[in-house]
Amino acid sequence: MSDLVIVAFPDEATAFEARAALVKLQREYLIEMEDAVVVTRKDDGSVQLHQAVNMTAAGAAGGGMWGALIGLLFLNPLVGAAVGAGAGALSGWMTDIGIKDDFLKEVGNSIPPGGAALGVLIRKMTADKVLAGMEAFAGKGRILRTSLSAEQEAKLADALAGAKAAAPGA
Repeated sequence: MSDLVIVAFPDEATAFEARAALVKLQREYLIEMEDAVVVTRKDDGSVQLHQAVNMTAAGAAGGGMWGALIGLLFLNPLVGAAVGAGAGALSGWMTDIGIKDDFLKEVGNSIPPGGAALGVLIRKMTADKVLAGMEAFAGKGRILRTSLSAEQEAKLADALAGAKAAAPGA
């Protein structure tokens, strides 16, 4: 079973940096993420989702390749590629893997304008090493929602608050 963690940040740059740090940790096999989405709320109140994987583009590329191969069978690979790319893009656009978009939009409405949140769906991780790898974000975020156990959530909250407790005058 996967765990959901959503952390709010004061600005979108910090949220994107946190996602990049998690991706780096994933390349080091310390965390396995199903999804990592940055949710931003603009000053006009609109909410945008920045998915790690663009399913529409992936679907178009895969559909185009398969369409061209099938088109070769009927001696018209260009038409096959075009139809396949269109069908793949449509199916990719309709596919919602990972954290549900409607839920993330609700989260986006709960953050202040100009703020951002990072939603991560974690399949498995080496918690102590991931927390150590995310030390640069201590004091910059706060937990909005999580499906972690109370003990794990407390450790994460302590790690996020770490810089504030250590910094004088904070």
